[in-house]
Amino acid sequence: MQYWEIYVKRIRTLCKERGISINKLANMSDVKQSTLDNIVRGITKNPQVNTLHKIAIAFNMTLSEFLDFDELNIYSFEEED
Repeated sequence: MQYWEIYVKRIRTLCKERGISINKLANMSDVKQSTLDNIVRGITKNPQVNTLHKIAIAFNMTLSEFLDFDELNIYSFEEED
């Protein structure tokens, strides 16, 4: 799994758990719908930290909490080579 796929999975999982759509997340986070769509479709593979921070806040999480999950914590950048 690629790095960008891991945080897309995180976004989708949190949306599903909370019963919100990507469109609603865009409104809640004040991130443009097109920006969020590009992230979840894998077009934008390296979103800015402030974008991820806004998404985290929409989930009522800190950025640290948002990024603290098993798949990301065990990811090895060496695998990308």
